[in-house]
Amino acid sequence: MIWIPPGLFWMGCQVKSFKDVRPVHRVSLHGFWMDKTLVTNDEFARFVKATGYKTIAERKPDAKDFPGAPPENLVAGALVFTSPSEPVSKHSHYSWWRYVPGADWRHPEGPQSSIAEKGRYPVVQIAWDDANAYAKWAGKRLPTEAEFEYAARGGLERKLYSWGDELVPKGKWQANIWQGTFPYSNTEEDGFRTTSPVCSFPANGYGLYDMTGNVWEWCSDWYRPNYYETLSLKGEIAKDPQGPEDSFDPSEPRVPKRVQRGGSFLCTDQYCARYIVGARGKGEPSSGCNNVGFRCVTDSAP
Repeated sequence: MIWIPPGLFWMGCQVKSFKDVRPVHRVSLHGFWMDKTLVTNDEFARFVKATGYKTIAERKPDAKDFPGAPPENLVAGALVFTSPSEPVSKHSHYSWWRYVPGADWRHPEGPQSSIAEKGRYPVVQIAWDDANAYAKWAGKRLPTEAEFEYAARGGLERKLYSWGDELVPKGKWQANIWQGTFPYSNTEEDGFRTTSPVCSFPANGYGLYDMTGNVWEWCSDWYRPNYYETLSLKGEIAKDPQGPEDSFDPSEPRVPKRVQRGGSFLCTDQYCARYIVGARGKGEPSSGCNNVGFRCVTDSAP
């Protein structure tokens, strides 16, 4: 783990298309320890071996949670990105996401896939509850959204990316994100089609890897698009903010969401440029995808 010193920073960003990251506001944080890398397949396997834990993707959905669903559809599985063979509307994410029976952390893209020889890759197909269970077992916790952004900035103030203001400095990719035409043509200029082993790209100023790109990372906070407005209206520095008490997402009012941060290998300025360090993501806590993982933090020395 890496020690993240206490400090004060500007949280959020001024990108106009991201309505939920304004206003930029001052936040004060205590110091904490953060995992140097995303939790890997090897690390998650040790947790499962020690506890016998089954992830949500490995459990058969309960019929009472899905009234009216045909029994044959109630099978264990998870969402998998599937690249279309031709251009599609970027307003229809159903064109590239599909529910795959048998997809889980051991089989990230379905039953025929495997994590053999991928011990140093980030574990994916992890729901929020799965990440939280691992964190508790490890004697740690999930980071708050504020802690994640502060750590991701690596000591840089008000920069666009976790390494500065230039996306590809000196022609070198700094993170695993999408190149090409989304969602059907990935030119893999950064060397990867999907996930990459941890530490494949340079660390940030604090020595943390993959704080941008590779896979989205769960945070402890509930998601509300107006949370930053709520904090700024108090007219003072927000001290160790823990997020709102509950969730509301106008696009899916009945579905609670948790915050995700960092972006993933699917992020691109053509669709989701949330590799920008001040940007926010969100996800339904009981769902995993093959581009979602996590890392942990702790307040005491590991």
